[in-house]
Amino acid sequence: MRKVLDHLEEWLITVLMGGATLIIFVAVMHRYLAGQPIPGVQDFLIGIDMGWAQELTIYMFVWMAKFGAAYGVRTGIHVGVDVLINRLPDRPRAWLILFGLGAGALFTGVIGTLGAEFVWALAGTDQVSADLEVPMWIVYLAIPLGSYLMCFRFLQVAWSFWHTGALPHADHGRVDGLDADRVEADVNWFEMGDDLHPRKPQASPRGEGRP
Repeated sequence: MRKVLDHLEEWLITVLMGGATLIIFVAVMHRYLAGQPIPGVQDFLIGIDMGWAQELTIYMFVWMAKFGAAYGVRTGIHVGVDVLINRLPDRPRAWLILFGLGAGALFTGVIGTLGAEFVWALAGTDQVSADLEVPMWIVYLAIPLGSYLMCFRFLQVAWSFWHTGALPHADHGRVDGLDADRVEADVNWFEMGDDLHPRKPQASPRGEGRP
């Protein structure tokens, strides 16, 4: 089930990003060619209404950002200030990491709940978007869905850290397809220097060192 959710999340982000990029490209080309005095083509393009393109791409990027934030929590690509945390002993570091993950889950859970209440109230109105005339509750549905997914990802990472002592880490220097034969080691954030580069795996913090 978790793998299905992971793939659905990735496909949704990919489709939204690719679709928005394609729509912007078509809209720009339409605007440019419609201004060129090309016989037959100019009149044809002027008759095509592309006024909805900007509004649609804005909504698509909003949805992409909400689900992309959840994806960032799962993969560890969000930027974090960890200069102090990396200089602490293992036990205080574990406490602070779990506190940060818990705070993230609480915040996104609250935002999701408030967003759900707002969407529910908005669904009882006739408010629609300006160009597409889509019910606005559908547009704002990205807030509770994306926030709840992000809350789940924070809890997922916290649960994994509690049992393994490892946090997700994105290797920004890795390109998919070029390092297919390389085996990734489990990342343990207790064995670090003064930066985010892991050195070697370590046993789970559960037990004697359990916070």
